[in-house]
Amino acid sequence: MSVFSFYMPTRLFFGSGAVGKLSRARLPEGRGLIITGGSSTTKLGYVAKVAGILKEAGHETLVYDKVKPNPTIEGVRECAALCRSEKIAFIVGLGGGSSIDTAKAVAIMATNDGDWWDYIHGGTGGGKRMAKDGLPLVAIPTTAGTGTEADPFTVITNGEEKIGGGGEKCFPAVSIVDPDFMMTVPPHLTAYQGFDAFFHAAEGYLASTSTPMSDMFALQAIELIGRSLAAAVRDGSNAEARADVALANTLAGFVETLSSCTGEHAIEHALSAFHPDLPHGAGLIMISNAYWKRFAEVAGARMAAIARAMGKADATRPEDFLAALTEMQQACGVDTLRLADYGVREEDCGKIAENAVVTMGGLFRADPRRLESGEIEDIIRESI
Repeated sequence: MSVFSFYMPTRLFFGSGAVGKLSRARLPEGRGLIITGGSSTTKLGYVAKVAGILKEAGHETLVYDKVKPNPTIEGVRECAALCRSEKIAFIVGLGGGSSIDTAKAVAIMATNDGDWWDYIHGGTGGGKRMAKDGLPLVAIPTTAGTGTEADPFTVITNGEEKIGGGGEKCFPAVSIVDPDFMMTVPPHLTAYQGFDAFFHAAEGYLASTSTPMSDMFALQAIELIGRSLAAAVRDGSNAEARADVALANTLAGFVETLSSCTGEHAIEHALSAFHPDLPHGAGLIMISNAYWKRFAEVAGARMAAIARAMGKADATRPEDFLAALTEMQQACGVDTLRLADYGVREEDCGKIAENAVVTMGGLFRADPRRLESGEIEDIIRESI
């Protein structure tokens, strides 16, 4: 039995209508800042609903709504300056992973010196430790993909570096996962986000850092996605399917906390660093077949176990997982995605592979075997 630990200081509320629990959250006196992105959370009334619940609890709020789909260091700096100038007491990250990831970084930078990149390990990051706790953070996801409501990590882009950072000080104080806030996500984004959650769980199960506890969460998340993601893509109003995928996403966040993502995520981060219009989940889908087939000889039993969790009860071989993966892609209508559709060219493979190793090379150490640099290039090339 391996030695492992589990630290999860976040109070989690899950289920239809769970956002109402926000009124009971123990938050400091003073104004809150709602961090969100785009216009959907405003148009759908989510910002107003959250602000209204907080007002009933005695908290006034400001709104920052400039978060980009791939959140940037510039956005973190701007928002952290707003927190300091307005003497913000707590933060609410409302939206997809980009909004909550930005909120995590801003919460830290509102109380610590320097720049967020000073605390990044990898690439040009400064590698410093965070001296102070951040502002209390409430995470309210409106998508089911990143699991960031249940982990201490955040991914921010700085130029051509898209790097995950964080640590124990980046856990949300409260996370509210309300599937009612996810019902209007379009089919293609439901698929992209669902596959992101799937790979968080599957990679964490494959990783050399897996533990009995991460395995438990991973297999349950995979089972829920295998059962319900295609149904949620076909019919976004299917409340049961939405709830299954939302729960799977949160469980996959636990997997990230307990285990690790692997080289698949490092490669995709590099791809979307160079091509910001590439949705993260779509990039993972595109490279997945080429990535996973390279571990058939060394991780066949684990790959077969994932296939069984996906619904292939008689799976015994790694090829059964590769078949199940293709079938799930087909069922969700994403099996024809290619990197070329987003401008990735064969001559780019070398620099993208190098970026993946330089910025997030630690994830490759979690792979069942170490990929050579030429193999990383081949994974990208085969996905074009």
